[in-house]
Amino acid sequence: MENRSMSKLMSIVKKGLLFVFFTIVPLSVSAQQCGIENKAFGNGEFLAYDLYFNWKFVWVKVGSASMSTVSSTFGGQKAYRTSLTTRGNNKLDGVFIMRDTLLSYCSAKDLSPLYFRKGALEGSRYYVDELWYSYPRNHSRLRMHRIDADGEQHWQDKEYTDCVYDMMSIFLRARNFDGSNLKEGDIIPMPISDARSLTNSWLTYRGKDTFKVEGSNEKFRCLVFSFYEREDGKNHELIRFFITDDQNHIPVRLDMFLSFGSAKAFLKAYKGIRSPMTSKIN
Repeated sequence: MENRSMSKLMSIVKKGLLFVFFTIVPLSVSAQQCGIENKAFGNGEFLAYDLYFNWKFVWVKVGSASMSTVSSTFGGQKAYRTSLTTRGNNKLDGVFIMRDTLLSYCSAKDLSPLYFRKGALEGSRYYVDELWYSYPRNHSRLRMHRIDADGEQHWQDKEYTDCVYDMMSIFLRARNFDGSNLKEGDIIPMPISDARSLTNSWLTYRGKDTFKVEGSNEKFRCLVFSFYEREDGKNHELIRFFITDDQNHIPVRLDMFLSFGSAKAFLKAYKGIRSPMTSKIN
């Protein structure tokens, strides 16, 4: 398996675990509306996943991922600190080392983003992305910092009249939208920024389905979404998500479609859930 292919795989895995909650993001909103009341999660939530890759017609476990949220502070204000880590196992380390951590601070008052950091070791390549947020004149201002694999540093400042999010903060915001009014085929645009640029991506709602967790008797009623990106003049479905049809909106399964194969992520464990799992089928 080539390093470039594995790098693409792990990038899609991380996007999948985050974009899974982007259910009703508005097309365009002013910066003063970037906050939202949090009803979906609380201090101490923890989610864990197993990652699998289809290699020569055999599903092989290649690693794990976990996401945790705790109460904290940032810049003197109360905040939620959310982290996502992805780790390859010994089988994957033999062909591609993967040790990534994403970190986000969002206001505990309204979930507006305050800070984002991504540190990624993929193969022999390590890089860092950072974003600092401020809101002058009801705009969204980003202080952007990137450290390339060769150690070169890049700084830039950008200001937007609309809301701007990173991969982590929009996950927290979107978990608090109500998806009950969605119709099959609905499309939801999703502009996301890293330390370089905005991305052109969107979700399509595919309807409802039931998912049984492998190795257990747990079944969940789920909402199903597909995540698309436009690349080389074509629309590509990268990920299909199954999320719990309840207040928590927890992803229980992700199917990832790659040019060199396919991958899946399955929910392994969860704790500290804020609301009852009403989507669970007894």
